Amino acid sequence: MLSATARLIRLLSLFQAQRSWTGADLAARLEITERTLRRDVDRLRSLGYTVDSTSGVAGGYRLGAGTAMPPLLLEDEEAIAVALGLGNPVGASGDIENASMRALAKLEQLMPPRLRRRLDSVRSSVVPVMHDKSPVRLKAVSFLAEACTDRLELRFGYRDHHDALTERTAQPHRVVQTGRRWYLLAWDVAREDWRTFRLDRIVEPEPTGERFTPRRLPHGDVAAYMEHALKVSPYLHHAQVVVHAPVEALEPYLGWVGGTPQAVGDGSTRIATAANSLDALAVWLGCLPHDFEVESPLELVAHLALVAGRLARAATGKTSHRPPKAVGRLPRI
Repeated sequence: MLSATARLIRLLSLFQAQRSWTGADLAARLEITERTLRRDVDRLRSLGYTVDSTSGVAGGYRLGAGTAMPPLLLEDEEAIAVALGLGNPVGASGDIENASMRALAKLEQLMPPRLRRRLDSVRSSVVPVMHDKSPVRLKAVSFLAEACTDRLELRFGYRDHHDALTERTAQPHRVVQTGRRWYLLAWDVAREDWRTFRLDRIVEPEPTGERFTPRRLPHGDVAAYMEHALKVSPYLHHAQVVVHAPVEALEPYLGWVGGTPQAVGDGSTRIATAANSLDALAVWLGCLPHDFEVESPLELVAHLALVAGRLARAATGKTSHRPPKAVGRLPRI
């Protein structure tokens, strides 16, 4: 004969394995009378579990979803985090994956409708490109994912690479995880273009009260678009260049800077590239063994002219300033 506490745990386990039971079947499984079963069900209810009962020949008991997660289980954020982890077990297969799916089914069965809706929002709005640990809070991910699902326009502060804060108004499209980074893919209302915002740089996001109609992405697929965008978006300076050479001839040089090549016919290649300084872009372009034209930005064209003049003076020995010659021997090291 099980103790009262052991019976409660066993009873809860039976409810999680099968949601509906007849009183006779439960009593038989627990080896108790139906009167004792009714008392045990009342104890579960006093602990916060919703157990519905029906009378009659076909009556029985059913574990329902309450207005809050049952005590001694999980808080709201923990329940969503566990559900996401169970639903996407990294590197898991076979028995581990099956066990994850069984645990997920039990968890979702007990989730209140409000939490199930939040979980569905995160699932439908988050696109995992890569998997790794992240410092971003789940609460922020959940909030932004719900804004994507509900098509809520957002207003927030955003800190750039230099920690300068600007005010943004955006229409959130998807939340994307790539490695340790989380990004919000959104349409920037003021700039009238797609932008990727790092979640750890978003400050105090809040709805503007406006709703929006979703736009189509340039590349259609979210993961493909983000992989393309993240090759250049982390950098300060962006450029578009046409190089008079086929893509195959440029492959050894594409690893020097972030960029995406695109064949444009007549043996030329358009490259969308970026770097953290105009000097880095100028050096890379100067090392290419092919002619090229800069389509944008104009600042890079001006900087190339400046560097070209400096290099020309250095090549002819006509520099405007020369450092003083060293006097005496160099010290030994």
